[in-house]
Amino acid sequence: MSVDTRPAVSIDVRQIGGRIGAEIGGVDLSADLDDAVFAEIRAALLAHKALVFRGQHLDDDQQLRFAARFGPLTTAHPTVPSVAGQPNILRVQGDEGVRANNWHTDVTFVQSPPAVSTLRAVVVPAYGGNTLIANAAAAYRDLPEPLRALADSLQAVHTNDYDYVRPQFATEEAAEYHKVFVSRRYQTAHPVVRVHPESGERGLFIGGFAQRLVGLSGTESRDILRLLQAYVIRPENVLRVQWNVGDLVVFDNRITQHYAPDDYGTQPRRLFRVTVAGDVPAGIDGRRSQILEGDTAGHYTPGR
Repeated sequence: MSVDTRPAVSIDVRQIGGRIGAEIGGVDLSADLDDAVFAEIRAALLAHKALVFRGQHLDDDQQLRFAARFGPLTTAHPTVPSVAGQPNILRVQGDEGVRANNWHTDVTFVQSPPAVSTLRAVVVPAYGGNTLIANAAAAYRDLPEPLRALADSLQAVHTNDYDYVRPQFATEEAAEYHKVFVSRRYQTAHPVVRVHPESGERGLFIGGFAQRLVGLSGTESRDILRLLQAYVIRPENVLRVQWNVGDLVVFDNRITQHYAPDDYGTQPRRLFRVTVAGDVPAGIDGRRSQILEGDTAGHYTPGR
């Protein structure tokens, strides 16, 4: 009888939220990860939706290599320029007035939003600047049956062209950033309830880019979206990540939302984001997302 002499796989997965989030220890992401170790990381991501790796201090190439284990990478963003010389890395550095400061899922205005997002902390403020991540599957499970039936039947139009900068920050800098952000206009109709392509879980697929519901008026859309969004951001569904320099956070963009509160004044905060290409979302009836304006963003999701 043959004996399996392979080393045991033993990463440390410590749950840090009641419904979302785990901190992963016992792994060096700067190294070439064994397939079995990475399989445990992927399984932990599916189970916990968001993973925190403390003190990794990765460089650009190491973050890119780790993110690529999850699948083909997107370029940095459909409209916003990448870090110089690094077409797959987006600098997340919000000056006052151009910070997103709302709940969203990354790049849902295109037909194939990212599957996985990775964030690496390079500069963090002395206070504030946390990232909040919400479990959209738990939110869907929380819905009363009548609301769940309504959500199951809806499609939402997501767009990058909307006024997300607060009026008090109507600066020239904010206007220039918005001009770049909407230099290509996208509108995509996604199912409000998305079926996760790996786990089969159902989650509310909405967030800040979802601006209206197909077949409903603006007023009706806003009221229903606010009602559904309130379930996503219930405190019990939210993980708050307090950053340290060198930390890396990975979250499943297919079934979470996230939010970076604008609570750190003029202090610097700089993260680097690398995202993994995703598929076209599907609802519970199998209908897939449809482009209403723009293109397939092939420059953003190469080969798709």
